[in-house]
Amino acid sequence: MNLLGEYLRARRELVTPDQVGIPSLGTRRVPGLRREEVAMLAGISAEYYLRLEQGRDRHPSVQVLQAIARVLRLDDDSYLLGLAEEKPRRARRRSRKEVVPASTARLVAALPFPAFVEGRYLDVLTANALATAISPRLKAGGNRLRDVFLDPAEQALFPDWERATAVLLAGFRQSVGSDIDDPRFIELVGELSLASEHFRRLWGRHDVAGRLGATLTFDHPQVGELRLDREKLAVSGTDGLMLVIYHPEPGGEAAEKLALLASASVEVRLSVPGCRTDGRGAE
Repeated sequence: MNLLGEYLRARRELVTPDQVGIPSLGTRRVPGLRREEVAMLAGISAEYYLRLEQGRDRHPSVQVLQAIARVLRLDDDSYLLGLAEEKPRRARRRSRKEVVPASTARLVAALPFPAFVEGRYLDVLTANALATAISPRLKAGGNRLRDVFLDPAEQALFPDWERATAVLLAGFRQSVGSDIDDPRFIELVGELSLASEHFRRLWGRHDVAGRLGATLTFDHPQVGELRLDREKLAVSGTDGLMLVIYHPEPGGEAAEKLALLASASVEVRLSVPGCRTDGRGAE
């Protein structure tokens, strides 16, 4: 089975007969829809749909995929369409080094809000001091997936941790797409699959979502509940790097709490000999 087949099967198993208007009579031996039910609703033959799931037909038409996407209740069919695009097979390669443009790094350091840059595999490539004040794991060298799934201190920041992990992983799958031969991807997914049953369960769902903005609530150990808006902005001239900014509603309680964290962060840095506060580090 190829990636397209795996995705179709995983999404089929998440759709119930009631959701598509099929009476659920008696005991069903499979979760979700049967293959023949998907085929019938999409207007294709059961044999053809079986070939798609088994990876024996990897290049269905756009019209067929869009019909299947409607049956599987996909809000966005772009990921499904991308899986069926014909791409040249590449030899096993080294991971590409992700580099933050110097101007973007300066912007992150100068922003008055928590900010960091994440790569395609959700590695933290650079972060400002206020982001690290939100979470000590938000610093260069960290990885958002590894921290949120495996670090108890990071998990405690999220009152609704299960939803947070689901959203994060869906964005990761969208970011990676079908580019799954990168050693960084293989290493990261392998590590998390071995270490976290929760990751394995969510990964098997094949949920996909854009890396979008949202409103997040943190349970911060110093200031308590902290509600911030999150923006994710593509860094121009890069392959998938995103600038992530957390910002509060002006004049609200969250703004006051963020100001307290900013003040505490400055005091900590000033107490370190040789530490500068202009974003250029120690000299």
